Formats: sequence, C-alpha cells, structure tokens
Amino acid sequence: MSKIAIVYWSGTGNTEAMANKVLSGAQAAGAETEIFTAAEFAGDKMANFDAVAFGCPSMGSEQLEESEFEPMFSGCIGGLKGKKIGLFGSYGWGDGEWMRTWEAQCREAGAELVSAGVICNEAPDAAAEANCEALGRALA
Repeated sequence: MSKIAIVYWSGTGNTEAMANKVLSGAQAAGAETEIFTAAEFAGDKMANFDAVAFGCPSMGSEQLEESEFEPMFSGCIGGLKGKKIGLFGSYGWGDGEWMRTWEAQCREAGAELVSAGVICNEAPDAAAEANCEALGRALA
C-alpha cells in the first residue's frame, strides 16, 4: 500500500477543495493518506511518504504563494529525486504559466511527475474535481 501526503496552501478555499478531491482519489485507490497545510509540512517529512501531491494557487505574476508555500516547497526540493509527485492548484488570471514553471522545477530536481499538473480557473468544476481524483489515484 502506498503512503501519500497531500500538502496544500489555499487562500480562498479553491485549492483546499482540490486537495480534498486528490485525497478522495488516493483513498479510493487504497492508499494510506495524510493531508497537511503548507505550514504543517517540511522537507524532513518527504522520506516518510511514497508519493506527495502539492497544491498551490497561482499568486502575483503567476508564482507560488511566497510566505508559506514557497519556503516549505524549497525545503522539499532535495527530497523530490525519484519520488512520485503530483501538482495541482487554482488560478484567477493568466494561462497556467506558474504550473508549467513548477513542473519544470520538479523535473529538474528528479521528481517523477505522475501526470500533468491539474489546474482550474477559480473554484473547481466537475471536470477539475474528476481530474483531482484521477491525480490521487495515479499517486496511489
């Protein structure tokens, strides 16, 4: 059985809703799961999990949230090599550049991305919810 962490930061609740769908998908696939906010997770926890889903909305000029999420994620970079990783998040403007940049950063660190990052504009609709559940299953 896979042990999966779902780690997210959410300002409006949209990315939190996505995190809960990733959690549902992973649990439905039989994985042991734990869900964390960015403030509750750190790089030293990476070794405790077979796979990690990271969720963060696009902020500012299409970047990761800078005060909590980005510092936590930077601390996890060293633990990405060879690890199954999934990425997700919502946005309100732009075209998803933050996700493409984030995916490239993960690949450069040696992560095994299980799928393209799951993104949605504002609140997740039925299609985004289904994609989040599929991401959870892929991580499992």
